[in-house]
Amino acid sequence: MPSKIKVELLENFLVVWDPTEGSQLYKNGYYGKPLGIAKPKIPEFTVPLVLDLMEGVYLTEKDQIAIYEDSGKRKVPLVKLRQKAKQLYDEFDEKYVVYQDLRDSGLIVTPGIKFGCDFAVYKYGPGVEHAPYMVSVKTPSTDISATEIVKAGRLATTVRKRFIIAVPGVGEEKVKYIIFKWFKA
Repeated sequence: MPSKIKVELLENFLVVWDPTEGSQLYKNGYYGKPLGIAKPKIPEFTVPLVLDLMEGVYLTEKDQIAIYEDSGKRKVPLVKLRQKAKQLYDEFDEKYVVYQDLRDSGLIVTPGIKFGCDFAVYKYGPGVEHAPYMVSVKTPSTDISATEIVKAGRLATTVRKRFIIAVPGVGEEKVKYIIFKWFKA
């Protein structure tokens, strides 16, 4: 079994200092962002890789990374990482269920803040294609108005994406996805 990639926890970010290991993570699933490179065109780079906490929880659960703090002196347990993520993300547990389901399905998931949603989702990866989906996570008890759906749909159409509402924990399904298709009458 290959050794886990060593990652350092700095505030609310995770840093892979070794560019070779960072490139490997990026190449094998488009995890993180290379420091200072907005849209990497090649998967190899010579800078550290920055991961967000959701990616860190997922990669730790998948046994791909080991997280340390205090310049590598202390290992960060998964429980502590999850607590930190819950402080940073509203409704972390619900969003993580969706993130995990999408990743486990082989899709590439990145933060969707620039599209006003929770996740931008790719089939092949950033730099290879534009994200075909924007996903907003809602709980079964979340109220959503027709106006919100129309706004999200118009934005999705403008940026050429499909708008999806993901609802974790519905019935026997881990996540229920509601995909909106817009058409002209």
